[in-house]
Amino acid sequence: MPINRLNHAVLYVRDANRSAEFYTNKLGFRALPMAFPGGVFLQAEGSTNDHDLGLFSIGAAAADSPAGRSAVGLYHLAWEVDTLADLERLARVLSEAGALVGATDHGSTKALYGKDPDGIEFEISWLVPADRLGPDTSPTSRRLDLAAEIEKYGADTQGGVGVSRPKAGAPA
Repeated sequence: MPINRLNHAVLYVRDANRSAEFYTNKLGFRALPMAFPGGVFLQAEGSTNDHDLGLFSIGAAAADSPAGRSAVGLYHLAWEVDTLADLERLARVLSEAGALVGATDHGSTKALYGKDPDGIEFEISWLVPADRLGPDTSPTSRRLDLAAEIEKYGADTQGGVGVSRPKAGAPA
């Protein structure tokens, strides 16, 4: 039986309520009424999943994760948005919050990189639809020119169609 998708992620943070405020106010997650001592469960805006992100408080004295510097560990989580207009809006929100740390054109993926209040990195990406993939979308890592991508693909073009989600009329 193959794995189909990521169901949820859980993060240990200094203060789950502070982190939940960031994820709800900046990225549009919803806090769920699930009760768990020291924990907050969040659901992404377009999700019907039980929860997409669990946050658990471990206290203000917790050290930053050394993952990627002096230890193995998870680098980041990546969330997908529907349109480049969504990506553009989130670029503004994260920039205004001082949480935007990068914007990269990976060819078939247009990505923003941000950090939450505990410095945990995340990615927000828009995927080029399958019918628009070609030689100009081969793997790369260059600075994202979001205005140029919007001009090329359109602000409201649905991303990921035929890649991360089915084409219209195809079985889900």
